[in-house]
Amino acid sequence: MSPAARRRLWYWIRSVVMILLALIAAIPLYYIVVNTFKTSQDMAVSPLGLPSTPTLENYSKVFATTPVLRSFLNTVYVTVVGVAGQVFIGSLAAYGIVMRRSRFTAVVGLVLMIAFVIPAQATLIPLYRLEARAGLVNTLNGLVVMYLAGAIFCYFLIVGYMRKLPWEIIEAARLDGAGPFTIYWRIVLPLIRPILATVIVFQTMSTWNDFMTPNVFISSTAKRTVVLQVYNAVGQFATDWPSFMTMTVIALIPVFIFFIFCQRWIVSGLAAGSVKG
Repeated sequence: MSPAARRRLWYWIRSVVMILLALIAAIPLYYIVVNTFKTSQDMAVSPLGLPSTPTLENYSKVFATTPVLRSFLNTVYVTVVGVAGQVFIGSLAAYGIVMRRSRFTAVVGLVLMIAFVIPAQATLIPLYRLEARAGLVNTLNGLVVMYLAGAIFCYFLIVGYMRKLPWEIIEAARLDGAGPFTIYWRIVLPLIRPILATVIVFQTMSTWNDFMTPNVFISSTAKRTVVLQVYNAVGQFATDWPSFMTMTVIALIPVFIFFIFCQRWIVSGLAAGSVKG
């Protein structure tokens, strides 16, 4: 067999294997989505088959019997405000560490590294007591405060990228009289847009899908996030699995669309970061 024929053979083998793996991975998603258009009886008869008579009754029932829209608004609020705060604090911390290299900034960097490796579960009780004293338990602003801790992750992604910036531009701006915050806002942030996009995508998906934090800090129905609403729907729809799967699909749709539109920034940001770092 010639080398060209061998390469074509391996290409087709790899393609077939990848297609099979993709189909296997897609089976759970297909199972959930297709059953949202069935009645309970149809699902029991043919769980993997297409619906004999497609219906939107499950979607109407979920919107009519659960505060899913309110949960969406709550999730959008904590995600937008939380991620914006994480990116601002993390990028500002990275900017300060890179601009002022001293023993103090080295100690701050070490403290941030120690904080980064501590599991979030280990700090839940002291954090709960702190939020209770501040009156932030069972509030959306309390959730936002908790999510601001993700700024440490943003800092570690941004600081390596920021160290490779062309500092001649920054020195020129400084000679022209620009202050530290003006340089950060007008020069540094536009230069690190690829890694900022990657950080925003990662943190948005992490915050939107988070279950542990709202489960610990939120107790009222009106303040639930959409993931917490799905968890509570397990009891409400214990004997109505099509409705429960409908609730799951409703929770997945926004983050699924968001990922489809933003995946190119994930790849480009990580590739640019690997080159810069």
